Amino acid sequence: MPSGEFESAAASFKRAGQDAVTHARRVAGTAKARNQRHHSENADLLKQSGRGTKAGDPTPGTLRAAAERFRRARGLAVPDPVPSRSQSPVRAPRSGDDDEDFSQMRILQRDQ
Repeated sequence: MPSGEFESAAASFKRAGQDAVTHARRVAGTAKARNQRHHSENADLLKQSGRGTKAGDPTPGTLRAAAERFRRARGLAVPDPVPSRSQSPVRAPRSGDDDEDFSQMRILQRDQ
């Protein structure tokens, strides 16, 4: 009876498709819930970090302490005292940048 086998195969295929859709929906729901949880955690961290404060405002003490614990736990150097945002290190200007001329005319004249 080939028609019975066909109906059985069709029913099996339909069940497999339904199972795949159910699984995909479950996975998508889990991913969406995880994304929402991470979004709310990030929003909380932004609030704690003082988002919206001016660049010169000092870092809150709780965040500075957390950063120090993080550095110590990983064996990283912890400056003593840890500089605040307003005390950021000043970078020295690079020397020699203005002396180098890479313009096309200068290169062409040099090659003649």
